[in-house]
Amino acid sequence: MIDFSLFEKQIGVNFKDKALLEQAFIHRSYINENSGNKISHNERLEFLGDAVLELAVTDYLYRTYPNSDEGELTAYRSSLVNAILIGEVAGELNMNEYLLLSKGESKDSGKARLYILANTYEAFVGALYMDQGYAPVEKFIRETLFGKLKEIVEKKLFRDAKSWIQEKCQEHEGVTPSYKVLHENGPDHDKHFTIGIFFGNTRIAEGKGKSKQEAEQAAARAALEAKNWLD
Repeated sequence: MIDFSLFEKQIGVNFKDKALLEQAFIHRSYINENSGNKISHNERLEFLGDAVLELAVTDYLYRTYPNSDEGELTAYRSSLVNAILIGEVAGELNMNEYLLLSKGESKDSGKARLYILANTYEAFVGALYMDQGYAPVEKFIRETLFGKLKEIVEKKLFRDAKSWIQEKCQEHEGVTPSYKVLHENGPDHDKHFTIGIFFGNTRIAEGKGKSKQEAEQAAARAALEAKNWLD
């Protein structure tokens, strides 16, 4: 088995319940190939961690930006808890080295792996909350995620990409962008969508997400980058 004590040392946390820490890194696909073991996948912890993460981020934004209204704070939060960004943060923490996946899933790379890593980060947050309470979890999130906010604000990455691309598209192209589902896969509880953005009949870019809305936002931002319309 994987030695999770190395990860504990890296992040400066010592779990009381080591099984909770291990569970945070167990993908559902691993259970399917190791059904004889009495272990559970990380989806319940991910469910909990998602809520804890949203609370920590919301509290931080509320205190840090006292002059921002709820609409702007919501935009900041959406950008900060974006699956791609969280997946990248999880990668920076070397969570990839500790994942327990099926042989098939372990071959995935790129954005597919980022989504798995994002889920693992949230599951770890849930596990740490269960093991030690809110304060250590808030500290972990603050140290690993909040530093990304400066770039989000400075580069206006919080702006609604769909509204932004519509304005730019009408200004420069004289058309309204449209979206089309290109791929849809995964079970009902863990759907993943790939959506293309079109100017007329021309596909400009595509984006992926765990919901159609998230994938459309990703496609819109990719189109802004492709057209060099980020300003």
